[in-house]
Amino acid sequence: MKTLFLGLITVLTLSLASCGDNLNSGYTLELPRPPEAWLSLLGEPHWRVEWLDPAGRRQIADIPPGTSAEVELPVTWTNPVAAWPYWPGSKLPPGLFKPAGALFPFDVAGKRLPLSWKAGPDTIFYRELANAADEARSPVRFDWPRFRELFESDALNESVCTDPWLVDWRSVAEKTVSSGFDRRRLVPQPRESITIPVPSGPWYGSSPFAQPLHFAPGETPVFPVSGEDSLVDVWISAQGILRCNRKTWVFEVF
Repeated sequence: MKTLFLGLITVLTLSLASCGDNLNSGYTLELPRPPEAWLSLLGEPHWRVEWLDPAGRRQIADIPPGTSAEVELPVTWTNPVAAWPYWPGSKLPPGLFKPAGALFPFDVAGKRLPLSWKAGPDTIFYRELANAADEARSPVRFDWPRFRELFESDALNESVCTDPWLVDWRSVAEKTVSSGFDRRRLVPQPRESITIPVPSGPWYGSSPFAQPLHFAPGETPVFPVSGEDSLVDVWISAQGILRCNRKTWVFEVF
């Protein structure tokens, strides 16, 4: 699996050639529909969009509900576009809920760039690779089409294929840069279970792929949390919002 850093230049060249003149202007972003549970409990989200402009500079834009945006992208390398949903009225800032995303040029459709929940982890893995990489391990040189094929195969842990956000992408990126890519690292990160006295469920997680937790009246709610103290897990229900890690938790009523 360590050959995933080889051959991307050929793949990228072919992709660029197939797009032709479509690469000469900006691209209109198409944001995905949020999970129904998020919409019913929180309403339509705002979006915090991040991408790299043709000069390689990080750009950020906030998109209110019901509006669209166009971005200008460099045409000579793979470029991640990430979009974090957030709800300022509910005090849920960008970064708490997992992002949707797209990889240019692989996800381009004419002058449009559709973002998907499925590609969200790709953009974060790209960013973590860029943070840790030298030139030889740059995410620009990574074979993204082949990487994506792993999630359509039976080569990975089933739970990771169902919810890629279970993976510790920073750790995978750092190890990929130091010793090459190995699909065997794509496993769920360690979690701990903690008891939190909140109202009965269902409760919905911050990953669009997470299965809801159902707690019957009188049942003691138990939540899985990250083993990293710096990471905060977010759960929402009809009663309110729960932020928690393995040391502390905060429940806010709607």
